[in-house]
Amino acid sequence: MSATALAVATTVFAGGAMARDQIQIVGSSTVFPFSTAVAEQFGQKTSFKTPVVESTGSGGGMKLFCAGVGEGTPDMTNASRRIKKSEFETCTANGVTPVEVKIGFDGIVLANSKAGATFNLTLAQVFLALAKEVPVDGKLVANPYVNWSDIDPSLPTSKIEVLGPPPTSGTRDAFVEIAMEGGCKAVPGAKDLGLKKKKCHEIREDGAFIEAGENDNLIVQKLEANPNAVGIFGFSFLDQNADKIQGSQIGGVEPTFENIAAGDYPVSRSLYFYIKKEHVGVIPGIEEYAAEFTADGTWGDEGYLSEKGLIPLPAADREKIGADVKAMTPLSM
Repeated sequence: MSATALAVATTVFAGGAMARDQIQIVGSSTVFPFSTAVAEQFGQKTSFKTPVVESTGSGGGMKLFCAGVGEGTPDMTNASRRIKKSEFETCTANGVTPVEVKIGFDGIVLANSKAGATFNLTLAQVFLALAKEVPVDGKLVANPYVNWSDIDPSLPTSKIEVLGPPPTSGTRDAFVEIAMEGGCKAVPGAKDLGLKKKKCHEIREDGAFIEAGENDNLIVQKLEANPNAVGIFGFSFLDQNADKIQGSQIGGVEPTFENIAAGDYPVSRSLYFYIKKEHVGVIPGIEEYAAEFTADGTWGDEGYLSEKGLIPLPAADREKIGADVKAMTPLSM
């Protein structure tokens, strides 16, 4: 941090006798288990206090993170999507300089109880099951599909009941951009009706899709209780609960660590966390926490985060990002 930036940050923090001595992290429920694992290791291996990690959703985390500088604001935010241009502009307007750290990949799965039917879906079928409006006989109509078999007789006869994240979630953002938009483009007749991106992203509100909050563990519990329901969440939660739930194939590809790493699974995305540069050198331990997260034994091919379901970045990418983190290179958009 430059002398000027440090002086500004110190002035902002000067309200109390001293700055906080514990890192505060907010954001994505998908990145939460990875961030928590690093925080625990960091607390055990160093003399710093274990960081406090909260699961607020990617959107909620960005809002808190970009609100300003000072000990009343978080030092980092986790995100299961990249920061939006509008969020970056809010950060900048409020004196926040984000340092972006891309940590790896994740797949978004549609999973259900092992006691239920096995699903093999196409992206087009996913869109038809969840879209607010769909093409029928050359017209765009309110989604008429009640059962999965209404979409395709080969699918289970069970009622369409999908538990998913709210609009503040990065998983929701990524799901509508990758799965819904991808499926929309593949539906016969959609292009002729001029279905625009915004329309493709709209999820039905008639009860077939249920917003289940930011707690992915709670969705897993609800799937166990209702074998007919399907849940949407990150691959790591499927990986951690493989004894209870099963992932649906998408386009004939299973959501496995290997398939996501190889780029074969069609619904995958990048994961991130963002550091508030103004807090570096003021809140103790931020640089050291970032160093622990980007150590090869943490996010590498054999790192402890891969055991929790994180799909590692290629070695060359890790090397470049690690160098940028060490230099605390500001994000440029």
